[in-house]
Amino acid sequence: MASGSASSGATASKTVVTRFAPSPTGYLHIGGARTALFNWLFARHHGGKYLLRIEDTDRARSTEPAIEAIFDGLTWLGLDGDEPAVFQFARSDRHAEVAAELLANGHAYRCYLTPEELAERRQKAQEERRPFRIDSEWRDADPATWPAGQSYVVRVKAPREGETTISDLVQGEVTVRNEEIDDFVILRSDGTPTYMLAVVVDDNDMGVTHVLRGDDHLNNAFRQLVVIRGMGWDEPVYGHVPLIHGSDGAKLSKRHGALGVDAYRDEMGVLPEALFNYLLRLGWGHGDEEFISREKAVEWFDMADVGKSPSRFDLAKLQNLNGHYLREADDARLAELVAPRLAKAGYESPDLYLLTRAMPVLKVRAKDLNELAEGAEFLFAKRPLAFSEKAQALLTDEARGRLAAMHERLSSQPEWALEALESSLKAMAEDLGLGLGKLAQPLRAALTGQTTSPGIFDVLVLLGRDESLARIGAQADASTGSHI
Repeated sequence: MASGSASSGATASKTVVTRFAPSPTGYLHIGGARTALFNWLFARHHGGKYLLRIEDTDRARSTEPAIEAIFDGLTWLGLDGDEPAVFQFARSDRHAEVAAELLANGHAYRCYLTPEELAERRQKAQEERRPFRIDSEWRDADPATWPAGQSYVVRVKAPREGETTISDLVQGEVTVRNEEIDDFVILRSDGTPTYMLAVVVDDNDMGVTHVLRGDDHLNNAFRQLVVIRGMGWDEPVYGHVPLIHGSDGAKLSKRHGALGVDAYRDEMGVLPEALFNYLLRLGWGHGDEEFISREKAVEWFDMADVGKSPSRFDLAKLQNLNGHYLREADDARLAELVAPRLAKAGYESPDLYLLTRAMPVLKVRAKDLNELAEGAEFLFAKRPLAFSEKAQALLTDEARGRLAAMHERLSSQPEWALEALESSLKAMAEDLGLGLGKLAQPLRAALTGQTTSPGIFDVLVLLGRDESLARIGAQADASTGSHI
């Protein structure tokens, strides 16, 4: 392989093709989701194709549920591939075929070094405090000297002189001396391909023009170019994106919180458009724009705007974005999303019509679907209500007396509508020489069992006349009327 430089940028003569190629580990990792998003956006921006490949060669971990979890997460985020996904394991014969071609054209060789010999050489390098490099006597051996019946691996012939430069869309010009690249294994002794071979063959056969992935793969690019050039294939453009770190600057891990997209959806109640927007801005930006629609993201996205430094995952920012998208979301859609959460909390078959009507006043207070569900619980609570400690403390004898008076007044209310109810209770507060809060606080406790809720008049309207009066009456004590 001649040393040289890999080209960069989108070409006018070729349709841009990107790919997202996860290994199935049981869920769609938050970092993987961002990689998928950047590939999807780059392809959309350039009018190209975005493909999926499942790298399922690790048969122990590549279960159907794990694969389905990845597809499920991608579908939820709107990042489905433009064509049916490719499964790497099913292409093993093709990978082996390419290894045979590399052997035939002199860019690979059979290596009969045993594991024991390699271990001994590695140990010697450590003792001599030098880097271990594969220096196999089989690299240029005459086939006549191959030991009959002995197992071997197939290694590429990496260049030993010069250097290779990659013009990376994110990292810029990156150069590695060719002597640092090992003659790595492309076919194991059992005839199965290694990742380093399979990924290159699959990218070529899928027509991938741009390989956009985490910068933990940057060193792999130089190795993969050995195979690409050995086959005389077109070289892809690389873009290696810095990894996501936790708020403390360390690599994102379980101790920083949820790692799987499914946890943000199912456990944390995040909307897909909020996570889409958040991941988009995690390492990429467009001026001071904070809320970016999918359409604008496609229009504006450019790898040149991806930063070279790791991004820090900030849960508070995600929650802030999620609150924004909750307020923007369609009320009927939110009701459909909240209903299962209410059912899980024990409120069977919640009324979707009522939930939808309540959304305008519920969603202004919530950061996620869980808070939205909690805020809606009062609508479906059965009498007698369960009261929070703070709500119970508000229901003093004096407060119960006021509830009795409010029950009497509201029972004769001719119109059960927001403005009429507000006017009536404000007039009552004035008659008693009280601030409205002195009536509203115990009324809220009696109606919801909580000290926080949507506006008290919204609560009355949503519960309706009969249920509201029944809840107030349950807490009123006429015998304390003298405390009014």
